[in-house]
Amino acid sequence: MTYLWVKAFHIIAMVAWMAGMLYLPRLYVYHAQVGRKSAESAMLKVMERRLLRAIINPAMIATIVFGGWLLWLQSPAIWAAGWIHLKLVLVLGLLVLHMLFARWRRDFDNDANTRSPRFYRIVNEVPTAILILVVILAVVKPGASG
Repeated sequence: MTYLWVKAFHIIAMVAWMAGMLYLPRLYVYHAQVGRKSAESAMLKVMERRLLRAIINPAMIATIVFGGWLLWLQSPAIWAAGWIHLKLVLVLGLLVLHMLFARWRRDFDNDANTRSPRFYRIVNEVPTAILILVVILAVVKPGASG
């Protein structure tokens, strides 16, 4: 029963993390379109900071904690499955992207952004692609028997 509760909280945390990771670059698209010292820029700075600090960061930490707990509860045989390694590599990629989002937020906060709205539109697709692959790996478990 513990496993199912931990899994439920892992999924809840992951959904919150991904919601923020999908929304934050969209805010960057809008932010890159407004003047650096404008009222809109000031509002977007507040929104971006609150989203990152109040939702994305805590959800990321909870996702990692519950995901690690799930791995600990698993049989050691899980490490023989190739899908888990690929999933963890993708999660690592999401962590790197998370750090980039935080860095770009600081750039906006310091009125130092040099990237275009188009750049952020493209980057906005990366978390979606990672999400799709991670869910497929976690649910289908390609190469796993049974």
